[in-house]
Amino acid sequence: MRLLLLGGTEFVGRAVTEAALGRGWDVTVFHRGRHDPPPGVRALRGDRTAPGGLAALAEGEWDAVVDTWSAAPRAVRDTARLLRGRAGRYVYVSSCSVYADTPPAGYTEDAPLVEGASADAGHTDYERDKRGGELAAVDAFGADHSVLVRAGLILGPYENVGRLPWWLTRMARGGPVLAPGPRDLPLQYVDVRDLAEWILGAVERKLSGPYHLIGPQGHATMGSLLDACVRVTGGAAELCWTEPEVILGAGIAPWVQLPVWVPPGSDLHDAVHSADVSRALATGLSCRPVEETVADTWSWLRSIGGVAPQRTDRTRKGLDPEVEAKVLALRGVPGTTP
Repeated sequence: MRLLLLGGTEFVGRAVTEAALGRGWDVTVFHRGRHDPPPGVRALRGDRTAPGGLAALAEGEWDAVVDTWSAAPRAVRDTARLLRGRAGRYVYVSSCSVYADTPPAGYTEDAPLVEGASADAGHTDYERDKRGGELAAVDAFGADHSVLVRAGLILGPYENVGRLPWWLTRMARGGPVLAPGPRDLPLQYVDVRDLAEWILGAVERKLSGPYHLIGPQGHATMGSLLDACVRVTGGAAELCWTEPEVILGAGIAPWVQLPVWVPPGSDLHDAVHSADVSRALATGLSCRPVEETVADTWSWLRSIGGVAPQRTDRTRKGLDPEVEAKVLALRGVPGTTP
């Protein structure tokens, strides 16, 4: 297979690149040169936002294109139109954020989509940017030759968003840790490597259309995730499970200040951790244990000196130590002061 990666040097793109190389595919990576691509690829340089920035893609043919773009949709539009007729399939890594409002628990790929998105638009917001990218891919390649990968929470090595790396770093620091409950709260996420393998399988099987690319709900829980973080970092942390009402009452923001966690019963929890993923599972999605995701992310994090890369277009994640100590002190946890 001849694969063109638009990006291919960070997180999702890098995972897809490495998985394709592992299958013996011929991989071309088109990128801006900010990060080195994995060894073994053919690298092309260009900036999709600059005049003439696609010149390096003027020639060449590929069996499939994988595009992870998440800013102005017109960049997807221009690239997809340029590659139309020279690539067999266009895989666009989108997001479950493309749905209108907050979809109810169990929502499928047929749920109502956000309005106001356009393939011709500049940058607006994440939801409409991703939906606009979908529209651009389908417009250029048609519904039968485009795959819309609606990913949810993505974890694993190379993460540059700051969710799992923050938890691992916090556990490594040790001491009492504010653990957002309930302990058995079901989570829904996908390891970036499992996402990558499904994408390559979709190319081989010539799939098309939208798919929720997240593991099944309850594949992990808040407890199993944080327990794994404690174990791999040496066990110096003490999880202090705290009721959602206490956390919210302290003004702590779910998802951002306490990454991954969203309080049960909320619309946001239904949207983030309750999607129907039967379509992806039926087409080959396989999810590795949470312990493996956590352990491999910790190994990668240590290999780069313990400081994870951070995308500048994403909010920083994590809880201020003083806020954490204050909440724990109010709960009467020994060794903490308000």
